[in-house]
This record gives sequence, structure tokens and C-alpha cells, in this order.
Amino acid sequence: MALTGAGISVPSGIPDFRTPGTGLWANVDPMEVAHIEVFRHEPERFWAFYGERFATLGDREPNEAHLALVELERRGLLDCVITQNIDMLHRKAGTGELIEVHGSIEACVCPGCATRVELVEVLDLLNLASDKVPRCRDCARALKPEVVLFGEMLPVAAIERAQELCAGADLLLCIGSSLEVHPVAALPRLTLEGGGAIAVLTQGATPFDDLAAVRLEGDVVSELGALLDALRSA
Repeated sequence: MALTGAGISVPSGIPDFRTPGTGLWANVDPMEVAHIEVFRHEPERFWAFYGERFATLGDREPNEAHLALVELERRGLLDCVITQNIDMLHRKAGTGELIEVHGSIEACVCPGCATRVELVEVLDLLNLASDKVPRCRDCARALKPEVVLFGEMLPVAAIERAQELCAGADLLLCIGSSLEVHPVAALPRLTLEGGGAIAVLTQGATPFDDLAAVRLEGDVVSELGALLDALRSA
């Protein structure tokens, strides 16, 4: 199994969350822009932040780290990727078995009439709206991204499936995640309790560093590329 966080997408030009000075939350309080209550009561403030996110993420492409996981899956060595990312890059790379526990930017939904609007149309609505809030064409309600916002619960089916898979995993590759955001941060513990091992590849400390069978802090592209080279030469 693989569990990925924001760090795997940094080589694609997407900032992570916590790096001082450059992280997504370095200069903004997520509770003031990305909380469900902000969306409900101040959609202009919410979309002032998320509109830029949508425009930035929509044209990004997978990097070699994403493609490395696809090759591991193709070789029968990786059963599933669980990702905290909403950027769709694993899907674009070709990952077959994918659990997006925080949703994705693929679409938005209207809280009023449940109309689902694809990303391309959402970007058009953003550009056309005088207040930069994409609204449902049918009932004019502000559209909500199909992502898990602060203050919301994770999709039950997705997190339960992730927990089941991690509990039975022989090895869990933890890539580009600080392993601090719950309940996803508890997944490595399930693997360890089930008799499996964890390998951690991320820059910066995690709560599982001392428990990892392998701990790497290098560039995700270089490290996963080295893994593939070793497999090819074996």
C-alpha cells in the first residue's frame, strides 16, 4: 500500500501545507478560508482562496514520483494508493486502485439541488462571476468543491476501506506526508499492529520515524526512481 500527502506533488509545482514561508498555510489561517462554516456564511471569502486553488491545480501534471507508483502497481507490487491530496494527479498518472480520502477538485456540487458541475465549467463560472463565486446555473447557490473542508467528516466508505487495507498490508509506503492529520495519520499504526512494516519518505519529522523499517528524507522523485532502478536490475 502507499499513503501519499502533499509532498509527492511538490515536484509538480504544487506547494505543500506546512513548510515555513512557502507552505499553503504559511501566510493564511485555514480556519478563516477553508472551513465549512466560511463556505456557508462567507462564500466570497471562501472562493477568494479556493478559486486560486482550482485555477492553479487544474493544469498541473503528474511527476515521476506519481508515475513510479503506477509502475509499482503495474508490476503487482502495489495494491492501492491512498492519498490525502485533492489534485487528481494520481488519477492523471494512471493509478488504478485509488482512494482519495479528502475528495478531489474534479467537480463541485450545489448544496441546494445537488447539481454536479465539472472542473472546466467551474473555472468558467469563476471567471464570469462578478463576485468570483461560482454558482449553480439552476438555483444560484454557491457551489461547494467535492473536497473535505475543515469542520467536515471524511467520507465514511473511503476511510473505512483505507483502514481495512492498511490493517492487512505487508508494507505501507508513506510518501510526502507529515502523518499528523487524523484520522489518516492513524493508518500506519494499523499496519504495524497488523504485523506489517512501514517505510517513510518525506522531508521533515513524522511521529513514526522511530518505528519505520526504512526512513528516507530525500527528494521523492529521486528516491522512488532509485527504488525502480533497483527493481529493474534485480
